[in-house]
Amino acid sequence: MVSTPVSELEAGKRIVANVYTDKGNLLFQKGRVLLPKDLEVLQAFMIDYVELQGVAGDSEKTASEQNGKSSATPNVEAGRNIPSRREQSFIEEYEQMVALIKTGFPSVLAMEMPIFQWRAQLEKLIDQIQGYRILGFTPRMPDKHDYVYHHAVLCALTSYMLARWLDIPQKNWIQVALAGLLHDIGKVKIPPSILHKPDQLGPEEKAEMNNHTTYGYQMLKNATALQEGVLLAALQHHERIDGSGYPFGSTGEKLHIYAKIVAVADIFHAMTLDRRYQGSTSPYLVLEQLEQDSFGKLDPAIVRTLIKHTTQLSLGTRVKLSNRKMGEIVYADAHQPTRPIVSINGEIINLIQERKLFILEVL
Repeated sequence: MVSTPVSELEAGKRIVANVYTDKGNLLFQKGRVLLPKDLEVLQAFMIDYVELQGVAGDSEKTASEQNGKSSATPNVEAGRNIPSRREQSFIEEYEQMVALIKTGFPSVLAMEMPIFQWRAQLEKLIDQIQGYRILGFTPRMPDKHDYVYHHAVLCALTSYMLARWLDIPQKNWIQVALAGLLHDIGKVKIPPSILHKPDQLGPEEKAEMNNHTTYGYQMLKNATALQEGVLLAALQHHERIDGSGYPFGSTGEKLHIYAKIVAVADIFHAMTLDRRYQGSTSPYLVLEQLEQDSFGKLDPAIVRTLIKHTTQLSLGTRVKLSNRKMGEIVYADAHQPTRPIVSINGEIINLIQERKLFILEVL
């Protein structure tokens, strides 16, 4: 390991120790092969020295580098990442789950709810969850009427991840995922003219739509192999900690932890998923909105957990900004992780300072 001045660095060198800013935030992870723009980033953060491989180590290259590919360079085609094999396996299981729910949800009013069948496919999907990027996954949805099914599956996945991050006992993780999957099942009793109405609902229509929470609870009461928390998530996911939600205006201490988790996942995916009557919103802007709502509306610990874990691994992520320019996240402040520093062809954009800009899309 050789300590090398940044002023003497050349692109193509591999760093063998993490590089931190003067505030202790991680800038580059060890093992990164430095690109020309990385040298500018190091200088911008006034980093004096980095640790490189020794002479012998410099000659050691991975198989991908020997084939002319750098492991630090994302697999990109036309500005968008090509799904890896792991991501493709996830997409296949995801689409199987959506197809199963699309077939099964409408039939639950006439026949027994196939919980075990749904759970089996959900477990297969979760086995591939390493291919799921909460901020970057955009499902294929040619028919916007399928929103409710995609929303259910995405809420299941994000609720599952939140359960893991919140140190909920492992034996309950799948039940939290089922809570996310089934939280809106009461909507099968809502007339399509209301459920798919492109305009604002009238008072009576809104009241009927709000009934989906109690409808769902009543339907799930007759299902097997579900914990009480799954039922309560269906009933309470629109309740708010300050008592401003529905159906009962319950306050924070009366809300089940599953319902609090699903409430966060529900809002996130409702805003980031494209619908027939409402376009999608940038996931980073949604995280900022969730953070604002965590003061009195949502459980702040759950919101902080979602923001922390979805943004902490964002270094190197390719993004599109609201000015339509594409770049790479090179630094994220732990105190404002939704507004990282982005490098665009060597130009450093600090989104904390450039408040009019924001990340429009994760590529």
